[in-house]
Amino acid sequence: MAKTQLNVRVDEGTVRAARERALARGMSVNRYIEELVRQDAGEAGRTFVEAAADFMRRYESVFAEESPEAHGTGTR
Repeated sequence: MAKTQLNVRVDEGTVRAARERALARGMSVNRYIEELVRQDAGEAGRTFVEAAADFMRRYESVFAEESPEAHGTGTR
């Protein structure tokens, strides 16, 4: 995968924390930040799936009324 350089400005405390955490994990600061972004992107995906599942639970009875066959409650 091609790499693109990204320059960001952060305060010294953030730089220090990033370096310490990356070192503790045995990785470069660059790799550490890449992992954080990937995790955050994955979290958004999980949040969406959880919200969709919650929606389905809340409105399951409405869907069942509209389409009883889809829920195995229809007649054959």
